[in-house]
Amino acid sequence: MSFSSTSVEILDLRHFSSATLRTALEVESDLWRRRLRWDYQHSIKLLLQYLDSHLLPGYAAIFGDQALGYTFCVYEDTKAVIGDVFAMEGLPEEGAANRSLALEQRLLTNLLELVVNSPQIERVESQMLLHSFGTLEPIFLRYGFEVYRRLFMLLSLEGRWGRPRFELPEDLELRSWRDEELTAASRLISEAYRNHPDSQINDQYRTAHGSLRFLSNVVRYGGCGAFVPTASFVVTERATGALVAVVLGSRVSAGCGHVTQLCVHPGYRRRGLARLLLNLSVQAFVRLGVAEVSLTVTEANRLAIGLYESEGFRCEHSFEAAVWLREQQRR
Repeated sequence: MSFSSTSVEILDLRHFSSATLRTALEVESDLWRRRLRWDYQHSIKLLLQYLDSHLLPGYAAIFGDQALGYTFCVYEDTKAVIGDVFAMEGLPEEGAANRSLALEQRLLTNLLELVVNSPQIERVESQMLLHSFGTLEPIFLRYGFEVYRRLFMLLSLEGRWGRPRFELPEDLELRSWRDEELTAASRLISEAYRNHPDSQINDQYRTAHGSLRFLSNVVRYGGCGAFVPTASFVVTERATGALVAVVLGSRVSAGCGHVTQLCVHPGYRRRGLARLLLNLSVQAFVRLGVAEVSLTVTEANRLAIGLYESEGFRCEHSFEAAVWLREQQRR
């Protein structure tokens, strides 16, 4: 195969079926496994279904009869969420990696042109977990996005045994996650993330209703791997039953767990609850036999990073989250 970035056509994704993009998706799935320990097959199945519906907004990079890459977004009322951008690596020619990045940048440029010029769109969000920080940042900045660095952190569970020793204050109670906690946990998240950098990145955290959508996606629909109730815990106020802290765990592959959420109510911070819940979730993953646990955190959240590093997590990769607001472009 021999091509230049200009010999590839960028075409409407809705013109193509799942068969055209299957190879690119399988190559991307291998990269998710190697870089993030993530089994991407569930996501591929969903994407293939959407592609065959011919309703997914986005673009494909086409060379001859082969799709070398793709990008897409989803619309949520007046918000667009960039779902992914990917072009195949590992092509045989020298400099192929640079060409795949050039294709990704072309694809993303086309998609951003689409969403920021759609009059009904007031907000655009993107979290490019697979891409190293800085590779797509220039494109986002060109379109007026705010860009945040996020960290992918990993903990090896080799030799990690034993239940954490910690005595809760008498006014608090620890228990395992129950699905009926969803509504209360959504209120806790909206309170915990008030004025937090993550609520700038993901506006679902700003309201109980948005947080409920986020939690439902994690707990009920496998939006972040297979949810693991036994690796998920809450702390409640004994007198009222109110949730004051929560940790949620999912399994993103056979060998890797993922802490999808860890938060503490502002009034109960600095009492060791986050450390306790993190350790409980990690030990639950140990019992499940996984080899590693991952999590993501915004670089500006230095207190959380300090906690994770003190528990043995190390940064393996950084990526960019980007947010665009139409109201800021009008100023």
